[in-house]
Amino acid sequence: MSLSNPHLSDYILGKVVKRPVLRGVALVKRHLQGSEVWFIVLAGGIGLLAGVMAALLGHFAHMLQSILYGFSPDLRLSALPNIEPWHLVALPLGGAALGLVRFIFPRRTRQPIDVVEANALYGGRIPLRDSLIVSFQTFLSNGFGASVGLEAAYAQLGGGIASKIGQWLDLKRVSLRTLVGAGAGSAIGAAFGAPLAGAFYAFELVLGGYTVAALAPVAAASLMAVLAAQLMNIEPFVIASTVGQTIEISGYLLYAVLGALCAGVGIAIIRLVASVEAVVRKLPIGDIWRPMIGGLFLIPVAWAAPQALSSGHGAMHLYMAQQAVVVTLLAVFALKLCASVISLAFGFRGGLFFASLFLGSLLGAAFAQIVNQIYPAADLDILNASLVGMAALAVAVVGGPMTMSLMVLEVTHDFNLTAAVVTAALCSSAIIRERFGYSFSTWRLHVRGETVRNARDIGWVKALTAQSLMRKNHTTLPDSLSVAAMREQVPLGSTSRVLLVDDKGDYRGIVLTAEAWIENQETLTPLRELARQTEVYVRPDMDISAIMRVFEHFGVDDLAVVDEDHKLLGLLTEKYVNRRYVEELERSQREFFGEM
Repeated sequence: MSLSNPHLSDYILGKVVKRPVLRGVALVKRHLQGSEVWFIVLAGGIGLLAGVMAALLGHFAHMLQSILYGFSPDLRLSALPNIEPWHLVALPLGGAALGLVRFIFPRRTRQPIDVVEANALYGGRIPLRDSLIVSFQTFLSNGFGASVGLEAAYAQLGGGIASKIGQWLDLKRVSLRTLVGAGAGSAIGAAFGAPLAGAFYAFELVLGGYTVAALAPVAAASLMAVLAAQLMNIEPFVIASTVGQTIEISGYLLYAVLGALCAGVGIAIIRLVASVEAVVRKLPIGDIWRPMIGGLFLIPVAWAAPQALSSGHGAMHLYMAQQAVVVTLLAVFALKLCASVISLAFGFRGGLFFASLFLGSLLGAAFAQIVNQIYPAADLDILNASLVGMAALAVAVVGGPMTMSLMVLEVTHDFNLTAAVVTAALCSSAIIRERFGYSFSTWRLHVRGETVRNARDIGWVKALTAQSLMRKNHTTLPDSLSVAAMREQVPLGSTSRVLLVDDKGDYRGIVLTAEAWIENQETLTPLRELARQTEVYVRPDMDISAIMRVFEHFGVDDLAVVDEDHKLLGLLTEKYVNRRYVEELERSQREFFGEM
């Protein structure tokens, strides 16, 4: 056979090259799926990539701000003492740019999936389109000066890339979730130069818990991400570098009170954002135009206090160094909160991660000054109180008590202060769990109708629907049939119940076989008169958790599965549903703790 034909030679060359490549890819997949060591190496590579992307994203957003607002790249937007009014036109222009992106990439029927939702409901699967669009929208929002942080973009981009690579490698569900957590946490760690905080961000906020199996890959990813950011000579968002005075025993009690105060303020902030969003959605303004309108509303706030713009990194340094008076602190607190609420409610993309840190530092400093004024013997250090309040309010809004505590430890290297931070963070976390039960991200999912309270994997609950659990071999009879006719067709002991339908096939209830065979039962009685649960049934899309609640509420042993047209589809028994729930719960727990 001659190879002079170019098409034939290309075909043969493609076959020769393609087969070894495919075999190599299959070999890599087998190693990653079956080897813990190779999975750690993969997680480290994901962390390296996430660290580079987080560093570049933060750098370019800051450069965009410096161009639009005309300040030196060595400064921060929120640290500027004042801004020329004509520079503030960037805010509505940013809203217009965001609206243009939404016009070019219109939203599908669902909201974009974030890392918490993906790990809780979808086994770590995030569409790459969602990650890229959300990250770009967050970049525009922050780059044009809106009062939102980039942390959502860091986590989304790191987790999204990890999810895409994990899906391509056909990783198991538990491995994919771990990889997504490693990608998201490592990006956060790189942004703050805090590998421990990044790792615990993954554990507490993205994975929903700590396991020995996930420790090594998450830690490797976070360390590699921070190393990548350092090698790129990009300065992380350092919070503070000085240490306050030693904390006395009475100080811990007062900081516990500060933690409780931050919990209440955090709940109020989360509810306020959701309420304003609901009001804005009712306004006759299209989704595309809302960010631009929000940018116009931000102009007077930014003119009054530039510290309300962007994430607030520069402003936090500014107020920690100045130790402003209480009135100033509370005024800036109100303006920053107002700017953040407007930004989020009107459609700027981002989160409250760093905004909660900044607001908490202001609240902590004000708390210390007020306590010292009322009770001078307390002598609370304002800088210490700022850092404690920063962590406590961030725990209330974002979650993750160990994440925030370790962030303070890595920044200050002060174990005495970290103990006070842990005290306040745990008080804040305990109150939030008991009185509210949601973080900012999970509350927004709750408003959308989801039942997600944390990132623990409940996707298997959603997958076990009535349609997938129901039996179809049940006995069905017309409701007009007499008891005598039923006795002929259904001998005693053949089945415990019979499902009834009418002439159109609509569900009409359940008849217990034993009741139809009672000796004094009138044999000419139609079955419809013996029917039970005529209005008690479940829909085929109900998950196993909802089904179990129906069983418990009505105290029944069997439930019919009925569609929206009232047609009978199948039968569920409480015994089988409970057994399947226990089996799946045990399997999920084994996977979570790395026993499979």
